[in-house]
Amino acid sequence: MKAMCDRFLPSKCSSSTADETRDKSPLNGWTVIVNTASSMASGAIRRFQDRVLGPSRTGIPSTTSEIWLLGVCYKISEGESSEDADAAGCVLDAFRQDFSSLILVTYRRGFEPIGDTTYTSDVGWGCMLRSGQMLFAQALLFQRLGRSWRKKESEPPEEEYLEILELFGDSEASAFSIHNLILAGESYGLAAGSWVGPYAVCRSWESLARKKREETEVKGRSCSMAVHIVSGSEDGERGGAPILCIEDVTKTCLEYSEGETEWTSVLLLVPLVLGLDKVNPRYIPSLIATFSFPQSLGILGGKPGASTYIVGVQEDKGFYLDPHDVQQVVTVNKETQDVDTSSYHCNTLRYVPLESLDPSLALGFYCRDKDDFDDFCIRATKLAGDSNGAPLFTVTQSHRGGERGIAETSAVASSTEISGEEHEDDWQLL
Repeated sequence: MKAMCDRFLPSKCSSSTADETRDKSPLNGWTVIVNTASSMASGAIRRFQDRVLGPSRTGIPSTTSEIWLLGVCYKISEGESSEDADAAGCVLDAFRQDFSSLILVTYRRGFEPIGDTTYTSDVGWGCMLRSGQMLFAQALLFQRLGRSWRKKESEPPEEEYLEILELFGDSEASAFSIHNLILAGESYGLAAGSWVGPYAVCRSWESLARKKREETEVKGRSCSMAVHIVSGSEDGERGGAPILCIEDVTKTCLEYSEGETEWTSVLLLVPLVLGLDKVNPRYIPSLIATFSFPQSLGILGGKPGASTYIVGVQEDKGFYLDPHDVQQVVTVNKETQDVDTSSYHCNTLRYVPLESLDPSLALGFYCRDKDDFDDFCIRATKLAGDSNGAPLFTVTQSHRGGERGIAETSAVASSTEISGEEHEDDWQLL
């Protein structure tokens, strides 16, 4: 029994088992034994998760502070009248509906083996991969159905919605399955049974998107957007924030469309290391501010060995979707309109203090078109200029000398103004 339970205990990631329907057949005694073992392991896993992520914090931390959820602001009235209370209730209801419409991707079990391995579940090691799937799925959801889309329980699901979920199924037939992501990321250290960090996952998504682009015609692509990684300077110098080069993004979009158009929708991924053991507090205001960007796709981050997908903020708390629940594989496609997709959504609001995050994380942004990208660059430039010498990343038109962007100029100019002393950044180039 101990060996059986050990199989459910995480090596690096944490998990919790979702409620299951048990087989009540008297002839299936082995199923009862296995379920009992799973239940025993679940308690140990939950205790392990509490040690890593901290005790579960649920609900809304404050009933008076505004909430930002992937670029949408929910302003809660501070008045004391009954009208103000009703208005605040409506705002919170709208926020909860928005949150529960986001796509949740969690540990699964019972899928076909990954590659040549015997892994039929990612319990205990796949949380960063699942977090990445959530961010990528959200980008596709925004692109195909719009930011204002909400899941309606009383209506049949849209075909586009089911098509998106199908892309993230747990088999090689699904374009963005954990199987294909691991295969595309082998050169970055991805392997079944191994935990990886945000940088490797970002690069793996870039590789997978490129692979899918090469496999199909432009109009038939499962990935209908370019993927661009914002990383450190290529000149090998140590230190400094990553640089978003506009020329590089333009080149990425042009390559994706195979020269048919100069611009296309683009997913920007920004892997960061914002400190040593924990996030340096001077970066937290900028992290919070990114959620006010209309292009925001949140943060891949969490505690060491326990990734989550952070989708919103209130004050210094981050709301997140947790990939650590263990669920059975579900087959979703546009032909099955009556399929149960509840396992792809979450109604429980969980939050974590941003100061407790692991410093290794990644930001995501989705730019629908060139105008949207230009707006993003303006916002990012202002954010870097207001960062008091601690920008998350900077923006420049070109890598060529003498063409430094406004954000980069502002960051450099203000870097020596903190307490009137020079300081060394906590940056590590990726």
